[in-house]
Amino acid sequence: MKARSTLFAAAILLSAPAFAQTAIDTKRIISTGLTFPCWIGSAPGDTGRLFVIEKAGRVRIIDLATNTLRATPFLNIDPIVTGGASTSDEQGLLGMAFDPNYATNGQFYVYYTGTGTNNLARYTVSADPNVANAAGVVMMTWSDPFTNHNGGWIDFGPDGNLYMSTGDGGSANDPGNRAQNLTDRLGKIHRIKPVVGGAAPFYTVPADNPFVGGSSTADDTVWAYGLRNAWRCSFDRATGDLWIADVGQNAVEEINVQAAGAAGGRNYGWRCTEGLSNTGLTGCTFGSPSLTGPIHTYSHVSGTTGGFSITGGHVYRGCRIPDLQGTYFFADYVSPNIWSFRLNVATNTKTEFQNRNATLGTSAEGGVVNQIVAFGEDANGELYIADHGGQIYKIIPASGDGTCTPPLIGDLDNNGVVNGADLGLLLAGWGPCGTPCPGDLDANGQVNGADLGLLLANWTAG
Repeated sequence: MKARSTLFAAAILLSAPAFAQTAIDTKRIISTGLTFPCWIGSAPGDTGRLFVIEKAGRVRIIDLATNTLRATPFLNIDPIVTGGASTSDEQGLLGMAFDPNYATNGQFYVYYTGTGTNNLARYTVSADPNVANAAGVVMMTWSDPFTNHNGGWIDFGPDGNLYMSTGDGGSANDPGNRAQNLTDRLGKIHRIKPVVGGAAPFYTVPADNPFVGGSSTADDTVWAYGLRNAWRCSFDRATGDLWIADVGQNAVEEINVQAAGAAGGRNYGWRCTEGLSNTGLTGCTFGSPSLTGPIHTYSHVSGTTGGFSITGGHVYRGCRIPDLQGTYFFADYVSPNIWSFRLNVATNTKTEFQNRNATLGTSAEGGVVNQIVAFGEDANGELYIADHGGQIYKIIPASGDGTCTPPLIGDLDNNGVVNGADLGLLLAGWGPCGTPCPGDLDANGQVNGADLGLLLANWTAG
């Protein structure tokens, strides 16, 4: 038991010297018009818009060409969302994900709280690309005993499956030990394959999910368990690694990472571990080899080294700040801290670690960022921050505009044009593929008609 905790502590603390990087700042792109934003993202291949969730049940659109907020919501499900209009709880519209084939099937997914329930629902875009159809279908629903710890992150992995985080159900110390109970939907990350259109069943269960076909009564949709309240998670768009930020209880916040292609079934330890510490609660054995330890933790202390409620972020993969490539950004909701580091996933070795809060928000067009509730990416991999007070910021170089030319979608031979040669390369790779897969433009694990559509939409030469 002692050897295990020492081993994981060493893996977390081991780091190479930090190296010089471009100084960065924030640019406030939206200052008014949003109420309690809690998620930012983009549709596959859509470089002109950002989508923002408001907790009360609305999805809004930011036009990136002008950095303006569209007055009409993309989606408004306010009447069926519980608790979203309040900041005093953790309920509301919490998560959103676009189908990898959104360009052709128009499907997207949202996660919200109802009355005593959590729900995953499917919606579709209307003939107007800026307005969704009002009617949706609930794909999954489950009871939730308390109002807090609702999770709410959903996103597609590089395998084309939809991943979803659920909180442990709330209260303190996970009183029902739900995070360790494989028959309970709470305190988990789930993995499903949504079905395009039609009536129930609205999804299938991937055959390689870790608890499929076993003799136990475990929920077949479970991919990972032992989580308290994962807020937020993300996939590295370049490597496919899964980053999981899990909110602690009284002492420690933590970050977990699962390498792309690794098997599911990991137990991240809650409720018998909080970070690397033994909680003394029953439900699993502290120090057991079956538990997966975090790659980074920080304590509940004030100041630049700590905080009280982690907000997970993204690995930077944009082109405006080249020397930040591969740097993971995260923050804390309660303290005004934004940190970043790089990680060798194979060895759990951090190669750099910095507290960024002293250098962000210092410009006239930036401003101090408080209550950091989410990070997000645009289609080009540039990073944004949502302040729960209603502002949206973009991370930029501190000097200069960092202008760059993002990779041209469909330019598979990297010659600056999308033409017949790229079409030939895409067709040669048609079908399921691994990672990386050059022709898989929407990163859904296969080269198909959606990728062909994206290539043709960006055609630049005969």
